[in-house]
Amino acid sequence: MSALLAAAQGHRFGPVVLRPVRPLRVGVEGLSQRMNRFISPAIVLSVFLLDRLSKARALDHLFGRPVQVLPFFQLTYAENTGVAFGMFHGNNIFFIVVSVGLITALLFFRKRIQGYGLVAGTGLSLVLAGALGNLYDRIAYGFVVDFFDFSFFPAVFNVADSSITAGAFLMAFGIRDTGKEGAAGRA
Repeated sequence: MSALLAAAQGHRFGPVVLRPVRPLRVGVEGLSQRMNRFISPAIVLSVFLLDRLSKARALDHLFGRPVQVLPFFQLTYAENTGVAFGMFHGNNIFFIVVSVGLITALLFFRKRIQGYGLVAGTGLSLVLAGALGNLYDRIAYGFVVDFFDFSFFPAVFNVADSSITAGAFLMAFGIRDTGKEGAAGRA
């Protein structure tokens, strides 16, 4: 080894300077930055496409023909012009406006929400995907296509609804879990 160092010092580029090796930093911050750029749009697109595909299948195969999957679960076609649990049905135009407003607000606050970390950022992506999926239905059909029907749950729902629910939980958990430390870092 000393022979190599001696030979290198006489090299035409000058003496060899040994520097300490810095550790490779691949932490949550790096992952959050990559998520902002690549993973978040991929989640939105993937969930939106899964929602569209599942609703297209429901429209083609479930209308008037529920399919029993498990004793407590069946696929049942339903048209929902309201919101969760069919509340406020018949207000499709109102909910289109509300959906556009919600999506706009989420996009406006996107950087701030993603600043809370990976969990909150993932939640945001899921909420956006679900909101876009249901907005598409409201504009294209005048109602939202629902089809997941659990005997122990009072409403029929879809992939977009599940995405919104899971995403809202993750956003709330990510923001709450970050606490004052995260808020101080963003101030």
